[in-house]
Amino acid sequence: MANRQDALAEALDTEQGVVSALYGRLDETRQRAARTLRDLHAGGAGGSRQARVEREVLAAEQARRLAQLNAVERGLCFGRIDDRAGRATYVGRIGLRDEEHESVLIDWRAPAARPFYVATATDPGAVVRRRHLHTRERTVVGLDDEVFDLEGMSDGDRRSLVGEAALLAALRRGRTGRMGDVVATIQTEQDRVIRASLQGALVVQGGPGTGKTVAALHRAAYLLYTHRDTLERRGVLVVGPNAMFLRYIGQVLPALGETQVVMATLGELFPGVVATAADPPRTAMVKGDARMAELVAAAVRERQRVPGGDLEVVSDGLTLRVPGEVCERLRERARAVRLPHNMARKLYVTELLKELALAEARALEAALRLAEMELEDPELREPLDLEDELDEVDVALASQRLWAEPAVRRAVDGLWPELTPQRLVSELLASPRTLKAVAPAGLDWRPLVRARDAEWTVGDVPLLDGAAALLGHDDSAERTAGRLAERERRERELYAYEVLATTGLLEEGVFKEAGMLAERHDGGGDDLTTADRAAADRTWAYGHVIVDEAQELSAMAWRLVMRRVPAKSLTVVGDIAQTGSAAGARSWGEVLDPHLRGRWRVERLEVNYRTPAQIMRVAAGVLRAIDPGLTPPESVREGDAPPRAVRCGLAELPALVAEELAAIGEGRAGVLVPDGLRGRAGELFPGGDLDAPVVVLTVTEAKGLEFDAVVVVDPAGIAAQSPMGLRDLYVAMTRATRRLTVAHEGDLPEVLSALTYESTK
Repeated sequence: MANRQDALAEALDTEQGVVSALYGRLDETRQRAARTLRDLHAGGAGGSRQARVEREVLAAEQARRLAQLNAVERGLCFGRIDDRAGRATYVGRIGLRDEEHESVLIDWRAPAARPFYVATATDPGAVVRRRHLHTRERTVVGLDDEVFDLEGMSDGDRRSLVGEAALLAALRRGRTGRMGDVVATIQTEQDRVIRASLQGALVVQGGPGTGKTVAALHRAAYLLYTHRDTLERRGVLVVGPNAMFLRYIGQVLPALGETQVVMATLGELFPGVVATAADPPRTAMVKGDARMAELVAAAVRERQRVPGGDLEVVSDGLTLRVPGEVCERLRERARAVRLPHNMARKLYVTELLKELALAEARALEAALRLAEMELEDPELREPLDLEDELDEVDVALASQRLWAEPAVRRAVDGLWPELTPQRLVSELLASPRTLKAVAPAGLDWRPLVRARDAEWTVGDVPLLDGAAALLGHDDSAERTAGRLAERERRERELYAYEVLATTGLLEEGVFKEAGMLAERHDGGGDDLTTADRAAADRTWAYGHVIVDEAQELSAMAWRLVMRRVPAKSLTVVGDIAQTGSAAGARSWGEVLDPHLRGRWRVERLEVNYRTPAQIMRVAAGVLRAIDPGLTPPESVREGDAPPRAVRCGLAELPALVAEELAAIGEGRAGVLVPDGLRGRAGELFPGGDLDAPVVVLTVTEAKGLEFDAVVVVDPAGIAAQSPMGLRDLYVAMTRATRRLTVAHEGDLPEVLSALTYESTK
């Protein structure tokens, strides 16, 4: 034992020296970047135009570098690999070089770092040892060695071996309220996911605890690193199941050195709307049906109307009449141009105003003719033909004047209104008559009916997005301004190229795209990042999209996602067995083939690193009840305590949870309840959030999360609350990393009969 302790102490001392030197190098690099940035800002706005642009280029680059250096303070170095040649290579969050420009730390995404992740006992490559370094702030607090070639190591290296398998050690640590920092424990199967090609769609299918989310987030960082030129301007979108989940994973990508990623829930993907409410299962199923796209399109066409007879508008005491068949012809002509509704409206309004101008001339002529007939002297009566005498200029002026008349605007808006997506959808769902008229055959529209002022639900967001695509907006004024801005931008870009070439920065690769420099020089690109611009723009085309808990997305939600990524470069992460939404996926082909036509591939993660085997054996009974053909992932460890069932009411719940907290010592507990108990159970543990020792959640809120101890309350209620209730129960049973307790007052569901039963104390 003494020898082991001595070896550990010596190894810790050795690695602490390396880590301290690396942090010293980080501090020097950071101070140099900060000093350079201060000097550039101190230069002020004086000097020639070229001098100002050069300062802006350098300042922007130094600010970006400084932000990256600040983001990697925690866990700068986490790994080391020793090869057969006796070389030791250290792996960390970013790459660092010494004063002689020799590499002292390899960026984890660089090709040189790949052996750290892919070496296995059967295929170690040139690696003889992989060492995981565990740090707390800047102190090395633990080491774990994995040896692949003991004979290839020197006597000294063999004596310095320490620790146990890094992955199991990480699993035994308590949860912290954020996803564990698991860069160093990525296994070979996750590495295949992370480094898969950018092109096409990759489905990561894996059961509970298989590291799907970990792999997907590291894939985002890897793609941004490897395909920087492609993705930096387009960005990466990460879609998560709920805000709590996004908060849980929110620090992972910044810690990996990436801050240019948009993270959003489905309810946040339509700018201006943040939807968190869920629809009842039946309503969610209808809203998620692919035929809702037909319903929304029909609702748009329904707002393009013709009068019941002739169109009559009273203006200045004259009744302007446009025949009904003319109105119908104008409508069909506007539809034929196949522009979005609000853009086609401009054509419709222009043509209808011409007809009203002619109608005004006819009405005026009729009024004058009537006045002539009242004249006593026949010689004063002259034939009138005002309509034929109007030229294009007269018609245009008359149209402009009529458009200012409130009565004319009301009439036009009644036939072809300018619509926002919010107005269209809210009015549609509040009108049973319209829903019945536009619903496609076989779609039950009745669950959709609600009050016009009802709050937006997550299921409404795909409807709003689909409506926005169909409605568009009249952007003619913007296009005119855009043409002028584009001409000016080209002039600035040409100048930026000249500056970059003159300063030599173009060859060095700093700000390789002169367009970005042009934006910064103009003031348009200095404050808004790619992520800022993308999040505010519904039409933004992302370079890559990652969808986590993707099995929950409806057919309509997939239409929304696919609009965000025209290149169809996606990472789809989920588990069909855990589908909880009534509108969710039954198979990946069902939701992906309509968009990708088979151009997607699957990577399966089959090892459960999170859930102990004792718990998974009980959860497997639930899985068999869902579908006997489904296979649970294989747990890598047995666990310390068997899961148990306790007869317990809400009043006894705090005592039961306190017992669980005492059992785990350091860590966190999750209390998972049916939707209907969320409020009452939450009152027993006030103020609980992801940083608290205890948090109360519904199963939907708990998706993607993990806890040291989990108390599942009223499993029968969870199973019965929706058509997908058994899948929800399976999710609830697989959130624990150490202990699982099922609290129930009534009979225990048959699928949980394998639980050990205990009475309350």
